[in-house]
Amino acid sequence: MSAKSLEAVAPVDIDEQGVFKYILIKVFGSETSDGEEPSKNIVRGYADCTWHADIYDRVQAVCKKTNLDTECLGGGRIEHNPDKKYIKIYGYSQGFGKADHLETKRILHTKYKDYDIQASDKGY
Repeated sequence: MSAKSLEAVAPVDIDEQGVFKYILIKVFGSETSDGEEPSKNIVRGYADCTWHADIYDRVQAVCKKTNLDTECLGGGRIEHNPDKKYIKIYGYSQGFGKADHLETKRILHTKYKDYDIQASDKGY
């Protein structure tokens, strides 16, 4: 069941525009018979969440309903401008630390293939 649940988790769910906090999350399925624990990294970012932990709480609640475990790998900010097809990834989370912005960029490219996506370690 959880292998299908893991596959069903979208790699990207961010607000359609604006500047907002985001987190990089590892989602785990149940251990398989050969001892492997399948997982995948996902990106979540919402302007209505004041803190990075608010985003994590929201995602964790959804994943628990399908018996998936989660681990927050860090956070930052996203600037999303759909008119210019531009996304900037930067900053860090005070609670979770800085996410791997290059991994975040790779994941965002799966949904926003024709976007210019920039990652920077500067700014908050």
